[in-house]
Amino acid sequence: MAIIYRPAREADLLPAQEIITASINDLTARHGYGPIATVRPQVFQQQSLADDPRGLWVAEDEGRIVGAVFSWTCDDLWFLAELFVDPALQGKGVGAELLRRVFGQAEAAGAKTRALITFAFNAVSQTLYAREGLYPRLPLHMMAGSRETAAARLPPTDMRSERIESADACGNTLSQLDVGALGVSRDKHHRLLTADPAMAGYLFHRGPECFGYAWIAGSGHIGPLAAASRDDMRDVFVAALNIAAHGQSKRVSALVPGNNESALALAARCGLRITLPMVLASNRDFGDWRRYLPRSPVFM
Repeated sequence: MAIIYRPAREADLLPAQEIITASINDLTARHGYGPIATVRPQVFQQQSLADDPRGLWVAEDEGRIVGAVFSWTCDDLWFLAELFVDPALQGKGVGAELLRRVFGQAEAAGAKTRALITFAFNAVSQTLYAREGLYPRLPLHMMAGSRETAAARLPPTDMRSERIESADACGNTLSQLDVGALGVSRDKHHRLLTADPAMAGYLFHRGPECFGYAWIAGSGHIGPLAAASRDDMRDVFVAALNIAAHGQSKRVSALVPGNNESALALAARCGLRITLPMVLASNRDFGDWRRYLPRSPVFM
């Protein structure tokens, strides 16, 4: 039976995540990293399906989901969050067909920038993306370490933190920081993070002025994080690491761009090690990644 490609429905999100998880673990195991993914709640996918269903498609074979793609837009940025196919069907053009479906969302949104984050060792997918004009541009390093070690090695900072209780109340500040670092506003994503009980957001001030923000998960993972300038990145990251290192998780982590030397130096000083190599691909240069730490390959 021929594979059917159709828009995703809410009932598809869990089986789609199961296929995505299996595909990720197959890939990472083949490259010596072992299984790293687990099936997680599909909150972001549900929100995105309600916001713009054009960004979620599935591939179906005799009633079984064998591939899934998920993309989202903010202003003139289109971001490919997930594209995975059942390992048994990889290399048969399923991924390329799914990708073509969600390009329709980018075209309808008038997106000037198309981007994604993928595993640096995923050469097959990078070749597919390059054929579509999405070229690997910037290495990203998933870094992690002991929170006790990080807490003991953190340098001092004069930044003070303010908890984000409402994304709407802080909307102008968050938007200005995002536009400054990325060129786009992510207001709807901040609202989603505010509603997530596993996430805590902070603004960082020096005197009356705000110089950055960070979202910190209960797992100790930091991101997204934005700084008002390259010079502010170190202190904003110090302040965020200080909060994460005094949390309940045994580890702290962050996804650090390869050109963000101040963040890389601080992470290394605090005992964080590179655990997974990733890469940003896009159709054009965008953003100032010396001012921004993405959250994940899905959320950016």
